[in-house]
Amino acid sequence: MMPLKLQEPLEALTYHKRLYMHNMGEPRIKIIAMPKDTNPSGNIFGGWIMSQIDIAGSLAARDLNVHRVVTVAVKSMEFREAVKVGDVLSCYAQILKVGKTSITTQIEVNAERSSDGLKRCLHVTSAIITYVNVDEQGAKKEIPHTPNELIALGVQQPLSL
Repeated sequence: MMPLKLQEPLEALTYHKRLYMHNMGEPRIKIIAMPKDTNPSGNIFGGWIMSQIDIAGSLAARDLNVHRVVTVAVKSMEFREAVKVGDVLSCYAQILKVGKTSITTQIEVNAERSSDGLKRCLHVTSAIITYVNVDEQGAKKEIPHTPNELIALGVQQPLSL
């Protein structure tokens, strides 16, 4: 059996992008981009992608057993690649920080594209989103958690002196 030979930078780039999600675990969402989600240019509408990102981040926030969270802030988001009809969008998310009532998550989005029998994995965008835990009336609610839960979720904690 011949060893796999990377032919051009494109294959090296594709391989690198797959490694990009190394510490993010399994995707929170994996969905096929459909024709109904296109903008007038024929690409997948950015708002649809942002919706998937928000859902993925809220799923990560729920790892702390919060019942209801609302989005309060989105740090920068830059689209690096267009998403096409038929691409498989994967949204990876993890908790970065937990406050008294807030949870900050990091979301990474890749698109897997198949054409001419080749699969490419493209990094589409990244986002940092902050959610607030709320009760049924929408009032902020403290997030119950232990240091051990944060360790188990891989959340970086500030060093205490």
